[in-house]
Amino acid sequence: MRPYCRKVQYYETDMMGLVHHSNYIRWMEEARVDFLDQLGFPYAEMEARGVLSPVKSLACDYLKPCAFGDEVEITVTPAAFNGVVLSIRYEMRNQKTGEQVCSARSEHVFLNREGHFVRMKREMPDFCAAIAALLPEEGE
Repeated sequence: MRPYCRKVQYYETDMMGLVHHSNYIRWMEEARVDFLDQLGFPYAEMEARGVLSPVKSLACDYLKPCAFGDEVEITVTPAAFNGVVLSIRYEMRNQKTGEQVCSARSEHVFLNREGHFVRMKREMPDFCAAIAALLPEEGE
């Protein structure tokens, strides 16, 4: 899977000239949607099938600041999936310097439009298999 790349926009910066922390979370969503597209399961198609995937939890470690004009490369990697909760890791790097700027994690559940859990192994076994193929081996 190729990383998601984006250029920092001026409106994403604060009075200090640095990217406001909330934008990293937006970038995570952009990268996650791109990841699903690359995986062959566009989020819009999942929603059309009645499967929603809200965020259960989120954590970010801000390591180095980004500024207007920086290009950020975001690598998305599934970390764990039990058919109910999908844990995803994000590694963000300044494309020019290679320095890691943020390390993050998000967890997602799968619900139908009525808010009930979807049994992904039954409803979308091909999605489960695609994610399982990308999961780290035990002990990694």
